[in-house]
Amino acid sequence: MDRLTKEQRHKNMSHIKNKDTGIEKILRSALWQKGYQYRKNYSALPGKPDIVLTKYKIAIFCDSEFFHGKDWDALKLQLERGKNADFWIKKISRNRERDEEINRQLMYMGWTVLRFLGKDIKKDVEQCVKVVEETIFENTVGEGDVFD
Repeated sequence: MDRLTKEQRHKNMSHIKNKDTGIEKILRSALWQKGYQYRKNYSALPGKPDIVLTKYKIAIFCDSEFFHGKDWDALKLQLERGKNADFWIKKISRNRERDEEINRQLMYMGWTVLRFLGKDIKKDVEQCVKVVEETIFENTVGEGDVFD
């Protein structure tokens, strides 16, 4: 198995995008086709959510499975057997903590937080849109917006 040099690894990691990723574009496109207007990478909110529906106070994050620790117990075991285990475990653990901190901050501010994993967006973007629409409905019932 070929090992990358430190310089090659740095080059690879520097090309990982943190905004306008493929999964964000897929979900944004599906929301736009349904007529939803949104803000991208909204810096006025903690965590700069990838997609924000300001009208409904919904903050959406499109998370990659690896960097956000999907199936963390299994992933952690796998990382422990790999190279640079301490770095990756610390990095992903901190990402998970930060996700929770941001969720709490946004909810305290009255926002609803939705997090979708990349594979879920790619596999069934319509289901993700359905979750957004159900959240919009739940957020508007009782405010008089739906049944007036």
